[in-house]
Amino acid sequence: MSATIENYADLPRWSFGDSAELADKLLALVLAGTKTATCGALWQYERDNVAVPSAGERSIVLDGANRPRCVVETTEVAIKRFDQVDTKFAADEGEGDLSYAFWRDAHETYFRRQGQFSEDMLVVCERFRVIEKLESAQ
Repeated sequence: MSATIENYADLPRWSFGDSAELADKLLALVLAGTKTATCGALWQYERDNVAVPSAGERSIVLDGANRPRCVVETTEVAIKRFDQVDTKFAADEGEGDLSYAFWRDAHETYFRRQGQFSEDMLVVCERFRVIEKLESAQ
């Protein structure tokens, strides 16, 4: 581990999506500065016994091979119904053509793949900023 990574040894580590390919694709958007938000189903946090993030928390984002690539800091968290996510948040997720329609289709597909979707399901909408790109990201 590099000295930089050692500075963040206590931070939680996670990757985007549910496959190595999706993790790498979404991470690339983060590293490019295009993706500054993400969301997950509240039921997944509860099922996996993972605390909902809060503003000011930092974590390490991993690539599809589980290598640390950057440190992010949560800047804002809101829990809302899926059908109440707005166009600005959808665009800040940085995916596809940045449209609400793309966001909605991609996320509905993802949540169905995870096993549960409904219009009124609660989602954890998180905004973040990159604190540091780690050596393996250079």
